[in-house]
Amino acid sequence: MPYIVDFTQVSAEGLESSPVAEALAGLRANEARYFKNKYDHVFSVDPASEATETVDWVHGILKDEREIVIGSRPLEATSFVVDGTRIAYVFYESGLSINVMYTLADASKRAVGFKLSDGMEIPEELASRFKFARQKSKLAGTIRGSYFVIKAEHL
Repeated sequence: MPYIVDFTQVSAEGLESSPVAEALAGLRANEARYFKNKYDHVFSVDPASEATETVDWVHGILKDEREIVIGSRPLEATSFVVDGTRIAYVFYESGLSINVMYTLADASKRAVGFKLSDGMEIPEELASRFKFARQKSKLAGTIRGSYFVIKAEHL
């Protein structure tokens, strides 16, 4: 059953096993606020075990594009289309959030984004490959993020 993410009353529901559950919940709420404000989209997530198609799609892109395999267990995932762009998110037990923004009509606007919850270390599989910029969030504290552009087709 989907969980609708509330960005006014941040809850760690579904993320309790993460050592940075509160920060990850804030990061998830930050994403929910963005999509509500920009697209009037209600951000909801499913347990990763019920969203295997989304998790497999994201993991396939990581593997095919950059030979990246995430070591942490996925906790939740979501996939939706807004404004001609397929969006997918996977939230991991380590506090990592990975999103894919994949425009359906324009192949030049496709990317994978990584966001690290406040208090977590950079995962080993990403540390030597990416530099992470910092941003402040009222909901999530300090978020560190990075990304790469998708080059191939991944439908």
